[in-house]
Amino acid sequence: MKLSRSMILSGCFLLMINSKLLAQQVLVTGSQKPMPAEWIDKDTGHKIVRLSGKTGPINNWYFHNNPFLKEKENEGDKMVFSDTDGLHNQVFTLNLKDKGIEQVTSGVSQKKMLSMTSPKTREIIYQTADSIYATNIDSKKTRLLYVFPAGTKGAIATINADATLFAGSYSSPEQAKILQQYPLKSQFFNRIYDAHLLNSIFTVDIKTGKFKVIHEENNWLGHIQFSPTDPNILMFCHEGPWDKVDRIWRYKIKTEETTLMHKRTMPMEIAGHEFFQPDGKVIWFDLQKPRGKTFYLAGADVNTGKEMASYEMTADEWSIHFAVYPDKNMFAGDGGDSTQVAKAKNGMWIYAFYPEENHFRSERLVNMKDHNYRGLEPNVHFSPDGKWIIFGGNFEGNKQTYAVEIAKSE
Repeated sequence: MKLSRSMILSGCFLLMINSKLLAQQVLVTGSQKPMPAEWIDKDTGHKIVRLSGKTGPINNWYFHNNPFLKEKENEGDKMVFSDTDGLHNQVFTLNLKDKGIEQVTSGVSQKKMLSMTSPKTREIIYQTADSIYATNIDSKKTRLLYVFPAGTKGAIATINADATLFAGSYSSPEQAKILQQYPLKSQFFNRIYDAHLLNSIFTVDIKTGKFKVIHEENNWLGHIQFSPTDPNILMFCHEGPWDKVDRIWRYKIKTEETTLMHKRTMPMEIAGHEFFQPDGKVIWFDLQKPRGKTFYLAGADVNTGKEMASYEMTADEWSIHFAVYPDKNMFAGDGGDSTQVAKAKNGMWIYAFYPEENHFRSERLVNMKDHNYRGLEPNVHFSPDGKWIIFGGNFEGNKQTYAVEIAKSE
């Protein structure tokens, strides 16, 4: 039988429609193992795409670390991740526009502690054994930033806005022994807090290689973050039970001034999981007054320390981590299960939040009912173009990274 041109065109058109429908299946998230590469969440109407590397799953970054580098022209924004080249751990980028994968590093050394990107220099900063390197994602040129002296153990955490300093921390050997002896958080958390061992924050001048301890105290220190815009501003926290610690601190590099950013006002009040607004002007944090009863996302002015905004939410809307879009008119949250501090009855969702006066209006984007929060915290991030929220999930039976489209699918 000879096919006419119109019959061939009609067949091609139907094939295109069927392919699109297959790619846009409406499914309950987590109802299949594996899920398709992309689908529409039946409960929310939002499109979800699984982000993968050459060998499969890629890890999502911690909520306050930036895994993205914006496109230079129109080639697509890049997301950084680590994967194996078959033999060794390497650094790769995922093009969020066309899903293309590009290997950035090479060599036999195992790249670990991948924790920073530098928007100013378009570099990825990572640690290999005792050495800190930076590799440019465009030229693939690698430079050695620093080598820790023999016997010195430090962890890098953050790079400042003008790429002149990176910062990190180290603790006393006794603290490491507690972690070795009591590996579970439920075992080590209070023990380390109660021990009040010496902790140190350091900086390294990238140009000169000068190592400098800038702050020390007999408290457990963590969550070290440079401001994304002001190279002189560093933030850190006192780790431990949130109702016992004055947690959030700002440090000025030039003056060595240390300032508490939120003071508790009532018994059992807690504040934490702090992060910078993209323009560097506000520090946002989870605020509960008191713990497990009334829930807010609160913001304090970085320069003055004055609390500027406080948006209330329900226990179901409370999230382990939050993110803020650059225009500050939208936030995201990764929800939580019934075992978390909010004891949510229906809190297992990825959320978009919209400020309305002194509270949030929420929109559910992903049903996370088949996700194990204790096995993986989703850690939400906004994509650089503001069209997607990127998060981690294990509802397929293993750890994966996904993107959910903020606009609802037709």
